[in-house]
Amino acid sequence: MAKIRTLLVEDSDVAINIYEKMLNTSRHIEVIGKARDGKQGLDLVTQLNPDVICTDLQMPQMDGLEFTKHVMAKHPTPILVLSNAVQKSDVDNIYEAMKAGAVDVMAKPQTALGGSSESMQNELIVKIRVLATKKVSAIPLT
Repeated sequence: MAKIRTLLVEDSDVAINIYEKMLNTSRHIEVIGKARDGKQGLDLVTQLNPDVICTDLQMPQMDGLEFTKHVMAKHPTPILVLSNAVQKSDVDNIYEAMKAGAVDVMAKPQTALGGSSESMQNELIVKIRVLATKKVSAIPLT
């Protein structure tokens, strides 16, 4: 079975390395690209045509919300928002991300990414495997 081709869009080197290590433990997932911001992410989406995208919300140049809107308008792809800005209390951010076309959200662990726990790793892998089965439709830019 083909691996789930995953693109990571995240401005923190520490976070991106942790996610990549976590995802590389799954025989079902392959990280095919890493972008530092939404602009770079859009270029990689066009070049690599990933099956699933994980993006942060808070990034320079183009934030995750703008990035999600552009991806969904031009290259509809299941998106998982992986961010500090989507804790359970961040209802507005979660709503905006979902409205923009994200399929799911996952809060970064509050332990400043130091506690890359097995449970977070398992949750991330399961979410990506589920997202890879979802069909998403284009959402025109407004």
